[in-house]
Formats: sequence, C-alpha cells, structure tokens
Amino acid sequence: MREFTIGKNDAGQRLDRFVGKALPLLPPALVQKYIRLKRVKVNGKGAQRDLRLAEGDILQLYINDEFFEQPTEENRFLSVFKPSLDIVYEDENLLLVNKRSGLVVHADETEKVNTLINHIQAYLYQKKEWNPRAENAFAPALCNRIDRNTGGIVIAAKNAETLRILNEKIRSRELRKLYLCVTVGRPEPPSGRIDGFLLKDEIRKEVAFYRRPVPGGKTAATLYRTLETRGELSLVECELLTGRTHQIRVSMAEIGHPLLGDGKYGNGQINRSYHETKQALYSYKLAFDFTSDAGALEYLRGKVFTVEEIPFKNRYFP
Repeated sequence: MREFTIGKNDAGQRLDRFVGKALPLLPPALVQKYIRLKRVKVNGKGAQRDLRLAEGDILQLYINDEFFEQPTEENRFLSVFKPSLDIVYEDENLLLVNKRSGLVVHADETEKVNTLINHIQAYLYQKKEWNPRAENAFAPALCNRIDRNTGGIVIAAKNAETLRILNEKIRSRELRKLYLCVTVGRPEPPSGRIDGFLLKDEIRKEVAFYRRPVPGGKTAATLYRTLETRGELSLVECELLTGRTHQIRVSMAEIGHPLLGDGKYGNGQINRSYHETKQALYSYKLAFDFTSDAGALEYLRGKVFTVEEIPFKNRYFP
C-alpha cells in the first residue's frame, strides 16, 4: 500500500485523473477498475471516480508496487491492460505469435507502448508465468523480427535457455522461414534464387541492391517460387537464406517484380489502382528443421507451423 497526501497544487482534480497522472504505468481501464473495487481509498473510504480531491485528503492505494515506478523501455508492458495476441503455438518454453500488419515488434520513434513485445510480456505477466521482480536480468524476448507492415509468425522465448538455443539455430539456418507475397507481374523464370549485396541507408531507411560486393554491403540470398498468376499479379513463395532488412522486398523489385502495396520499392500507380498501402508480404510458415542437437527444444524437431488466413491471399488468390 502507498499513501499520498493531496497538496494545494493537486486539489480540485478528479480522483481518477490524479491516480492516472501519479501512476503513468497503470492502464486507464485498470485505474477505473481499482477505484470500483475500492483499492483506491480517500480518507480511509472508497470513493467515486469523479470525486474532486481537496487539500489535505489522504489517498491510500492498494496497488502492486511495480505500477509506482517511472516508465522505462523495460516496464512499459505494464501499460497494456488487455494483451491482444493471435497465438499460433505455445508451450512452457516459447510462443509463436501471428503478428498483424501495422504492429511494430519493438518500441520505435512512433510507438512506445502498443508493440508486440509489450503485448507478449503483459500476457505472460498476467498469466503469472513471468515475474520481472523475481528475475535478475531475463525478460521474454523475440527471436526474430518482422517489419511493421509485414504480418506473420514471430518467435518469443519464455526463458534464457530457449532464447540461446533459438538464436543459435537461426544463425546456423536450422529454422526455415517461408513467406507469401503478391508481386506485380509473373517472375521469369517462375522459380529461382536471387543473390546480391544489400546496403542500408540509415538516414533514408532504404536498402539498395547490388550484384557485386560494395563497402558495407551484406550478402543476401532469397529463393522464390511462383505459385499462381492471375492477370497482372502473381502469388509467390519466398524463403530467406539470409535475414536482411527489407530483403524480399528489394530483391523482388530488383528482378522487376516488386511487391504489391510496397511504398518504398514498388509501383505507386499500380498500388493506388488496387488501393494497397502496405506491402503484400506474410511470414506464413516456420519449420524447425534442426540438423544438430537442440537440447531442451529437441521435441520441436521436424515440426512445421503455418498461418492459413492471410488477408491479401484471400483477396487476390482465394
């Protein structure tokens, strides 16, 4: 329990608004709930949320200690009242989550609270599977990332051993990640491999594709396979052999078949004609293709997880 004495500068405020300002990590919905449950008392008694506080009032807050901390990148998950997750698979070690297009995986300059990692940490915290106060350093973490406007499967490790194993398997390419995308035109040949070097412009947040090595460039290799063509659009499956920023988007654009809806590397006129503002790209399949011992995760060997409902596929290739 924490106690506040209302001073002259705070007098006249509504109870719910004062509590919200005093505890910025406490979600607004939880503020209202705790007031209803009388976990917020004024002068020893329960009160209505619209009570106007007076100088000298004593507030008693029966609220978990962690909500009294200052917001930081590590504790912003507390601000997520109702985690929203589309869980593909879960066990005691990991979560596979189907991230929707438009959601960022980690905090950036545009979003601090509504991120995939915050929703995952809030979910595990509320399930009492993770208690940050009982951990010295570990917090549930993502093993892979997906661009804001790309949807698909993201892996979250619930413990340090899982995180270590999966990071090692990703580095040794023992996890296969396959994507579906819609391209403008039919790739020729209909299947193949795109090799090159990608150089990222950090200021413009764009990636350039080069056929030959360039200073600072990173090797990139992508397999693609055309599944179906209808009119000027094709449904293509891509597999990443390397994991570079914007790799599929810039590689398909390089061979003359950019992704539908891609505002950076695509065809603006065609995107507008289909009213698409987000790239038609989805990380739809994940295979645990272990070729060496996986320790505590050996039970996942050979397992494949697939997302069936993909909005742009249903729209253009039902």
